[in-house]
Amino acid sequence: MIHRRQLLLSTLFGAGCVGLRALATGLPASLLLDPRRALAQTTPPPCGSNPKAQFVVFLTSGNGDPINASVPGTYEDAKIVHSPDPSMAPATLTLQGQKHTAAAPWAALPQAVLDRTCFWHLMTGTPVHPKEPDVLKLMDSTLANEMLPSILAKQLAPCLGTVQAQPISVGASSPSEALSYGGQALPIIPALALRATLTSPAGALTKLQPLRDQTLNDIYALYRSGASPAGRAYVDSLVTSQLQVRDISQALLGQLASIKDNSAASQVTAAVTLFQMKVTPVVAIHIPFGGDNHRDVGLAAETAQTVSGVATIASLMAQLASAGLADQVTFMSLNVFGRTLGPGNVDGRNHNQSHQVSITIGKPFRGGVIGGVAPVGPDYGALPIDSKTGQGTASGDIAAVDTLTSYGRTMLAAVGIDPGVIAAQIPAGQVIAPALA
Repeated sequence: MIHRRQLLLSTLFGAGCVGLRALATGLPASLLLDPRRALAQTTPPPCGSNPKAQFVVFLTSGNGDPINASVPGTYEDAKIVHSPDPSMAPATLTLQGQKHTAAAPWAALPQAVLDRTCFWHLMTGTPVHPKEPDVLKLMDSTLANEMLPSILAKQLAPCLGTVQAQPISVGASSPSEALSYGGQALPIIPALALRATLTSPAGALTKLQPLRDQTLNDIYALYRSGASPAGRAYVDSLVTSQLQVRDISQALLGQLASIKDNSAASQVTAAVTLFQMKVTPVVAIHIPFGGDNHRDVGLAAETAQTVSGVATIASLMAQLASAGLADQVTFMSLNVFGRTLGPGNVDGRNHNQSHQVSITIGKPFRGGVIGGVAPVGPDYGALPIDSKTGQGTASGDIAAVDTLTSYGRTMLAAVGIDPGVIAAQIPAGQVIAPALA
């Protein structure tokens, strides 16, 4: 157990636990990795040149949840089947001044959250559960088949000053939901494992103050002998006091102590904590939203999990606001496929390769609905999208089959990634500007 904890600490915080030392001192990990060079500079080390950079909570599921059956854009056609449960009754919600209809749980989100919430009607093009990794690679349309959460993490890490560039999955519920980075499979770190590692009596968070003092003693030896005036001023402006370290330690220990299992609620707490510790730019979670509901009489599981799933998203937004991170963290989702919507889907739903709904919530987004649905064969599928308006229309210049890559491009644009990099990483698709704030 001790060996496993040490391995996990090294995985999370790097060699020599540089991430913990950064947390304890307030100094960037980049300075701690090469303090002599940083302190000798005549100008402070750059803190990143992307003012739009965001941490990302990335919701993904290989189950093909029926999220697409409860959101705005699916209530205009009376033939589309929705849950009959009263808790899922149609309700009006407002997105940036425009009224839409959705299941009641979505309408119950605070208006400040809805103003930043965008619902995306997309086509993934696969009805196969194990194709989730391919969907995260935008159906193999990314450079070197990199996953979207990994592209985001790699580009955002230098701007955010995180300990590692690799994303972290705390919620993968099946092998298909595991992430890769640069072609290498990444470990899954459940919420309980994070709690056990950091909150044990001899855990890392209980030793932040001595770690601070030891690290600063080492830094100040260089500070006195070789730091430029700018380097000294830079260090002085960032150093965290002993009182602040104690407050940080107690706050993080309190949050982690609330983790009792590996549920979606615990994953949310783990994600917020990892961002506060600046471990990674992207944390992947799994929130159940109905699952693989082929045999779901009366759509009961779909109802229960949609109600609890939206409540978990609301809790995430509340925790981010409480931590002062509401403007610094974006929520994104992308699942393997959606579910069939047509008549007859009252006792369960089948796979729908033509329609999946993603959700984004955060400062970079305007509240609204991107795309839409229309009859496709025996069921419904995503419409083409007009890139100038974001509306779903048969005459849209973004074909339904290109909506997935366009979603990926827009996610990169939302967090301030350079257009040239976007074009190189995702050659197909278009940025859908009306979705951006």
